[in-house]
Amino acid sequence: MTGSTFKRCACRNPETGKQYGQSCPKLTQKRHGLWNVRQEIPLREDGTRRTFRRSGYTSKNDAQNDLDRIRTLLKIPGNDDTEGRVRIGDLLEAVASSKEPIPDYEETKRKFGTGQSLTVHTTVGEWLELWLAGKKRLRKSGKDRYETDIRVHLEPRIGRIRLDRLRVQHLDGMFAGIAETNIEINDANIMRRAAIDEMATIPWKGAEHRARRKALRESIAAMPPFRRITGPSTQSHIRATLRAALNDAIAQGYITFNPAQHVELVAAKRPKALVWTEERVEEWIRTDEKPSPVMVWTPEQAGQFLDFIAEDRLFALFRLITFRGLRRGEACGVRKQDLNVQAMTLTVATQLVQDGWEVVESDPKTDSGARVVHLDEETVDTLRAHLAKQAADRLSWGEAWQDTGRIFTQENGEWLHPGWLTDYFERLVEASGLPPIRLHDLRHLAATLMLAAGVDVKIVSETLGHGDSRITRDIYQSVLPKVGAEAAEATARMVPRATTSKAARTAGLTSGSHAHAEIIALPGPPASSKEKAQVRG
Repeated sequence: MTGSTFKRCACRNPETGKQYGQSCPKLTQKRHGLWNVRQEIPLREDGTRRTFRRSGYTSKNDAQNDLDRIRTLLKIPGNDDTEGRVRIGDLLEAVASSKEPIPDYEETKRKFGTGQSLTVHTTVGEWLELWLAGKKRLRKSGKDRYETDIRVHLEPRIGRIRLDRLRVQHLDGMFAGIAETNIEINDANIMRRAAIDEMATIPWKGAEHRARRKALRESIAAMPPFRRITGPSTQSHIRATLRAALNDAIAQGYITFNPAQHVELVAAKRPKALVWTEERVEEWIRTDEKPSPVMVWTPEQAGQFLDFIAEDRLFALFRLITFRGLRRGEACGVRKQDLNVQAMTLTVATQLVQDGWEVVESDPKTDSGARVVHLDEETVDTLRAHLAKQAADRLSWGEAWQDTGRIFTQENGEWLHPGWLTDYFERLVEASGLPPIRLHDLRHLAATLMLAAGVDVKIVSETLGHGDSRITRDIYQSVLPKVGAEAAEATARMVPRATTSKAARTAGLTSGSHAHAEIIALPGPPASSKEKAQVRG
């Protein structure tokens, strides 16, 4: 196919008024006119001819370079690949019309080889929608989380960018925008809280006070509602969602580079689990502040709580979580058929989870979450007593009883709502007077108790339903004060000393100069030869 570069200008013939084009007498001057490219490209599908034309080059070299790029693209399909030649022709015709740069050869060849459209470019938003729709094996909760990341963050901020042109700087800009939004949210929350606190100080009586309260109510109503910021943990999840989607895009040949793998974020710090020691309890009573979002009761505090709720209808549930570390949804979801009284085991095979406020049944959180949990005798007896009470409830409710087959239910047999269970547990803790913990912190407590009792970490990991015992060590290994003190003493006893007790040292210091000399005459550095000779003399 023929093609060429040529020079032309916009000068007009003064006699005819027409442009000289390529015949202008000034074109021999170096700075006069612009260079152009013309290249015949494959026929359209209907057989009509077409030509790639582009103007505006300031040098012949620039024009020739683009012409060479075009000719290289024309060589991608073989001479006998009529359909492929039409596709390349469509691409070059679209590029000429849109005045876009000449497409990259390697990228075009890759798209051509994988059968992708060369003229229709997928955006990030379109790909994310296509990718999410294809995740058929995802649990609903996981898919909902992906959907939230895409709808709230990824689509609004980078959705319009072409997928093949997404770069690290785009993602840096996205997370910088999230940080700016966090500042705005925080400022708005402070203003709203200040207005609410101010209104709480205004008396109810009096026309002036009523007018002031009304003005404040209107002001508060006009403010943005309280919102949560997008913290480091959520930002990491957003990046993970995008990284997974782009990895699939690479696997399907849409792109060759995943910029989400090269974005640096502030590390999300996992809250450290702390034990409610006496000192921390005293500080909590004084300030009403928890030392950490994740707190663990001591064995004594756990015993006090279980004694406090011993007559509660769900005592067996809370005891089960306390000693065996079931997740909230797993405890709500265990069925009667999952309990083997003779073998003293409980099989975790299903769970109840929240979807919004609706409760749905699903498989355990992970593959390792499906497990058999061994029970102690007292827990088995407690479960037996609970089921006997449930049987009595069934008789009293009669036809109104709903047989869901669950061990732990509402009074009429309906499913336990996980969100309600969390609220109920918090009310029980508050009524007990014990320092506050979350329902999930009972799982921390179970892990801590097992580890403190010397249970192998692998067994603890299997009991909790972790896929890797490193997770157990990293997250749940809170050190109880008693265990920590015993470990310190055991470590100190490993080093032999001339005097092994404080009492012995004290006795020696007060029993005369001879004893004192024996104690202070500890081994020193080796003496030199000269010093040894002086001692012998």
